[in-house]
Amino acid sequence: MRIFIISNFIMCLVTIMFPVGIFADTALDVYMNDFYSKSNEASQILKEIEISLKEGSRKKVCSRQREAARLGLLANRSLIKAFEIEGANPPMQAIKASQQRWESILNEC
Repeated sequence: MRIFIISNFIMCLVTIMFPVGIFADTALDVYMNDFYSKSNEASQILKEIEISLKEGSRKKVCSRQREAARLGLLANRSLIKAFEIEGANPPMQAIKASQQRWESILNEC
């Protein structure tokens, strides 16, 4: 259940901050594409884990959780870098909350 809540939080955060993906070739676009890609992949892994758990399978849950957390943390770094390139202040409170949740997932297994 906790994984589901965290994945929903991340998806809401992404949707609120950047409602449409960016696909171009500038440095900003590269980091934003990386952020979207890693965020989506991490969220997908968490959804798959949730489905597996509902079906009663705990097969590779921890290793998949760690992979999702690793991707989530990398996504956060790309997001921060994108804000730096843009010369804007990143929403650090939201990013720190996301960071803490990903670290929690990473360290729980």
